[in-house]
Amino acid sequence: MKKKLALGLALVMSASMAFSACGQKADTAANEDATEEVVETTEEDADQVAADNCAALIDAIYVQERTDETDAQCAAAKEAWDALTDAQKELVEGENADPDYFGRDTGDASQDDPLNQDEIGENEILVVSFGTSFNTSRVQDIGGIEKAVAEANPDWSVRRAFTSQIIINHIQARDNEKIDNVEQALDRAVANGVKNLVVQPTHLMHGAEYDDLVEAVEAYADNFDSVEIAEPLLGEVGADAAETNSDKETVAKAVVDQAVSETEYDSLDAAAEEGVAFVFMGHGTSHTAKVTYSQMQTQMNDLGYDNVFIGTVEGEPEETACENVIAAVKDAGYTKVVIRPLMVVAGDHANNDMAGDEDDSWKSMFLADGSFESVECQIAGLGEIEAVQKVYVAHTADAIK
Repeated sequence: MKKKLALGLALVMSASMAFSACGQKADTAANEDATEEVVETTEEDADQVAADNCAALIDAIYVQERTDETDAQCAAAKEAWDALTDAQKELVEGENADPDYFGRDTGDASQDDPLNQDEIGENEILVVSFGTSFNTSRVQDIGGIEKAVAEANPDWSVRRAFTSQIIINHIQARDNEKIDNVEQALDRAVANGVKNLVVQPTHLMHGAEYDDLVEAVEAYADNFDSVEIAEPLLGEVGADAAETNSDKETVAKAVVDQAVSETEYDSLDAAAEEGVAFVFMGHGTSHTAKVTYSQMQTQMNDLGYDNVFIGTVEGEPEETACENVIAAVKDAGYTKVVIRPLMVVAGDHANNDMAGDEDDSWKSMFLADGSFESVECQIAGLGEIEAVQKVYVAHTADAIK
């Protein structure tokens, strides 16, 4: 009886010791897990803080006004981005900031000439564009127009200005390329002793951007012997949707010819026989100049381009909204679609609003409709088309005369 009791007590003590040892191991393992969790959480927090700091710096330069701090802010934003790890870069998100701000490959900026040199003589042609942060498009589209104007006017110095400070800041921060805004360009012209100034807008029409440009130039008029502002690409707006002009006709023919040449079809008629419609997507505007888009549709119709449709990102005029263009293409019986920008540059709107993979891009909305066998996008701006460049050259010549 005593032996059994002793044995029982020994087993209890042994089990108790074993249980205690297991408990210590369990506690140790739990502590190690907790420590690792704290470390991971801390690292995640640090990653997000670094990403948020970079996003805040990007948002600070995503503004339309240049200040005395802009240069330093651009440099700080790029420095913060370069300091991030690849994982941290993916976390960058702000009001306007995202990983594509610095991370997207838009071509080689070193191929671009900002045309901001000094000591340029007494005659200057200032080519003013809205601008684009897409480097390849800036070289081909805006640069193409600038070079055409320069070649046609060897006795004049051609310089550049952008109206979008947001784009100017983006290019400066990402690529360290400094492009003048309109005020800087005009100050540069005054400092260089320019006497005769011709301003050639690359804007599509007499819209809000053009109005703002005219106001800015007029404020500097007393600094020059002569100042002339040339016509935008599509010339005078006109009274109503039925009114067109030679500029609109030239551009209509040029963009359609270029679009067809990049397909397998020999002509627009041949494409139409195969059920192909061409949709040209402009920006759109609430300005009274929005009638220009309706006039371009009228011009296409007058040329007999029945399978050509004009649309706008902003949906102004109303008939140019994407859903209305889709309906018009369907009603006309076309089953294949080619979408191309009716914009001077193939920038953000062309790459994202037109050809992007998001649900609200034009490509996605045409596909989602389910009525079309194919939807293709041509990402190219008007500025690279030689016939379009010649329109700008002619407008500059008229202003010089």
